[in-house]
Amino acid sequence: MSARRPTRAEIDLAALRHNFQEVRNTVGDDCDILAVVKADAYGHGVAGVAPVLADAGASIFGVALVEEGVELRRLGIDQPILVLGSAFPGQENDLLEYRLTPVIYDLDCARRLDAFARNAETGIDYHLKVDTGMGRLGFRVELLDEVLAILKQLKNLNMVGLMSHLAVADEPERPLTSVQFQAFVEVVARVEEHGFNPRYRHIANSAGIYSRALSGCNLVRPGICLYGGLTGGPYTEGFTPQPVMHFISEIAQLKIVPPGGGVSYGHRFVASRRSRIAAIPVGYADGYNRLLTNRGDVLIHGHRAPIAGTVCMDWILVDVTDLPEVQIGDRVTLLGRDGNEFISAEEWADKVSSITYEVFCGISKRVPRVYVDPAANGVR
Repeated sequence: MSARRPTRAEIDLAALRHNFQEVRNTVGDDCDILAVVKADAYGHGVAGVAPVLADAGASIFGVALVEEGVELRRLGIDQPILVLGSAFPGQENDLLEYRLTPVIYDLDCARRLDAFARNAETGIDYHLKVDTGMGRLGFRVELLDEVLAILKQLKNLNMVGLMSHLAVADEPERPLTSVQFQAFVEVVARVEEHGFNPRYRHIANSAGIYSRALSGCNLVRPGICLYGGLTGGPYTEGFTPQPVMHFISEIAQLKIVPPGGGVSYGHRFVASRRSRIAAIPVGYADGYNRLLTNRGDVLIHGHRAPIAGTVCMDWILVDVTDLPEVQIGDRVTLLGRDGNEFISAEEWADKVSSITYEVFCGISKRVPRVYVDPAANGVR
């Protein structure tokens, strides 16, 4: 294999296992865990992440797209796979061939899948999605009785799950989450009154798992917390998330810029003193957000060093004047821990007015994922 530039995302599989076990400890052994690995496992690389979660005890996997479910099957994942975004017209064959379970949130989809299953002389399992307050996808609660009566007539569909989605679980001071949980309890009762008996009942995402009692639920859907991205508020009380992704590069060049000298596009950084500037081969095409221009930090030798000037497509410049010992080839941590210093996805997101999810998912495909696994004594 040819040598590559040093920019990479190191994925700590021990931290991933730790975060999964934190979920297991919280929900207990009687509650199943659906590991959400959509969007390439939130940018962490599903090919490296999913098998580890399967071995750790994930009962089900959650993806957004049929295409993502197909990829999981081709990776050798044998657990049930729930397609949270359902199946679009023309994807029915893939549902059957790859044993994927769709979420159904509208009657047109339900009728289409039932007709396809009937023609194929088979059945299709599904999870019913009810809108308890998210206002996005799902059957509205006030229409549920009518919907259930229609679903009862679709004999080639089998409801194996009942679900909803929380809108503000990461804002524990707001009352909507409690309202949604109560509505979901009532939805479960109404579904059972219509003769359905879904095996799985679930509403809790990562924030819901750590902020509410899960009465009436026997499945949870951790996503961001598996990757160490759920921080702050009540979530860290008794929960010690570990960062899974460390975004890493190395110093490629060092140069001296005299007082008054400008660097990078637009000369948005002008040296106020004789400055030592390091060039790092990473940029916004890799997911290092351009809004970190003159605002971001990196870690070198366990110390912070500020971004100097405009973030370019392929390069950033860093002011290392106060770190005279640094040399070309030294490790640079863009995201993650170095010694006692830590740059979290939450910190990064705050600086660019975003969220941790987007930070992880924004690390582009051209950044190789390198899997660090102490249990396997190595890197892959």
